[in-house]
Amino acid sequence: MTVAADFAARTASLRPELLAHCYRMLGSIHDAEDLVQETMLRAWRSADRYDEQRASLRTWLYRIATNACLTALEQRGRRALPTGLVGPSDTLITKPQKYPEIPWVEPIPDALLGTSADDPATVVAARSGIRLAFIAALQYLPARQRAVLILRDVLAWSAAEVADLLETSTAAVNSALQRARAQLEKDAPMIDLMSESLSPDERAMIDRYMATFGNAEMAEFAELLRDDVVLEMPPALLWFTGRADVVAFFADKCGSAPDRWRGIPTSANTQPAVAYYERDDNDIYRAHSIHLLTLREAAIDRITVFVDATLFPSFGLPVIL
Repeated sequence: MTVAADFAARTASLRPELLAHCYRMLGSIHDAEDLVQETMLRAWRSADRYDEQRASLRTWLYRIATNACLTALEQRGRRALPTGLVGPSDTLITKPQKYPEIPWVEPIPDALLGTSADDPATVVAARSGIRLAFIAALQYLPARQRAVLILRDVLAWSAAEVADLLETSTAAVNSALQRARAQLEKDAPMIDLMSESLSPDERAMIDRYMATFGNAEMAEFAELLRDDVVLEMPPALLWFTGRADVVAFFADKCGSAPDRWRGIPTSANTQPAVAYYERDDNDIYRAHSIHLLTLREAAIDRITVFVDATLFPSFGLPVIL
């Protein structure tokens, strides 16, 4: 086996959790994939200097990935969702203006986070603390505080391990963690860091979501939503709250043609999602958006619609159905 092949074999199982780590830091699946590639390239180039007596391969790769993310964040603005930038719209706008120049938070497909066939520890590290609301809240933290909170609270590293990785003191790590926790509690209290498994009733709800949306059955669609449901649609810089406004917006989008949309069930950020294709004038179904759903108390609490066809390949989906 060549040196390159041996390195690839040793590091392959760690890719899902490194991807999740970079995604938590950056809030973008595209940026995260680029940073994991950069991490692996840096590691391969310096493999002859790696001392396994000083640190495990996993710790060494996390050090490279974290520092690569911190460097990247020096040149990039924070990513956000519409709910973090403006207040809710008080006027129903059925064709909102898009702002692709704003760096938006992106979803991460669950398929990239490891499977039951992978090492259980890798899967847990990849899937913990990946919920969309948590990722969006992380983006408000300064970069080093973000790294400290992820390493300590999501990955359960010790303060000494984090201090060694960031080349700082344990006291500085503890201070940064305290400030990060306080800021996160202020911005997004009671966020669940762990993954979510769907009950049979919740899976049936997702099936109803797809059926009623696809068939333009808005009365039945409304029954799935909480009274205070939130709808946001990056790259549009507005959002709606309340069942009536959300249903009115979708009613305009669905129209009266029951075959305008086709959905494929998927999942992202350990949450249920639907990939939607829209039929054009040539009867071709083209990739349109990923609907990521947040469930609470047997109803849909939030719908985040990512109107970005470039996300579909990451989900293993074609751009033309």
